[in-house]
Amino acid sequence: MVNTWVAATVVAVIAGVVGFFVVLRGSAFPAHAIPNGAFAGAAAANVFGFNPLLGLGGCALLAALGIGALGRRGRQDVATALALVVMLAVGALFLSQSQEYEPQIYSLLFGEVLGVSTLELVPVAVLGAVCIAATIALYRPLMLSSLVPEVGEARGISAHRLEMAFLVILALATAMTVPVVGALLIFSLMIGPPAAARSFTDRPLPAMLLSVAIALLTVWLAIAISYLSNWPIGFFVGAFAALSYGTGRVWAALRRSRGAIPLTAATSTR
Repeated sequence: MVNTWVAATVVAVIAGVVGFFVVLRGSAFPAHAIPNGAFAGAAAANVFGFNPLLGLGGCALLAALGIGALGRRGRQDVATALALVVMLAVGALFLSQSQEYEPQIYSLLFGEVLGVSTLELVPVAVLGAVCIAATIALYRPLMLSSLVPEVGEARGISAHRLEMAFLVILALATAMTVPVVGALLIFSLMIGPPAAARSFTDRPLPAMLLSVAIALLTVWLAIAISYLSNWPIGFFVGAFAALSYGTGRVWAALRRSRGAIPLTAATSTR
């Protein structure tokens, strides 16, 4: 359980930070496709008997570079969909050659957060630190490119190079988190809490910190309630991520309605 709490905390921090830019840049589709690339790499590692982290990282990186390269001269959504289809096909092929078909599918899709060993904590922490450092180094260019791309281009920021760099960060985050929470659940953590945070505040840095806080609360509550109820952690992670987003949308709607009341009143008195 201690390993579970530590690993889930690291994953939540990374998901909150990287997911903030995923939502800000409208990169939800790549954030869904790249974990499936990692899924195929882990399946290959299981068949050929090498380190699963190498398979995860290698295939996630290939998926990220493929999406970036193909999307440069065409529509990125088409390139992302193509990468997703290819990686799912490759993953299905490798899983069909595995002797542990059903358990392997479950662990790759939904993770094994309760089965994290002490030896696995070190690479998770190292990759997490690399992702955080890279995001901090690219924070200002990413903000300019995401919010005002014209200003970024005027300041010499290459949109394509920055997109490639961000996709590589996303691939590293995926390689680190898929063994813990799975290919499907990392998508919920990278989208739900950051989208909720953006509904609560428009300021970038507070929104990023709030995204991390919501992601942490999501995984901590999921672990605690799963332990007490014996229900799968994945259910609670997905449910709480969706609930946080719904709460954020309600808050944003209430804030807009409160701001509209004085304007309506002022108009009626003129």
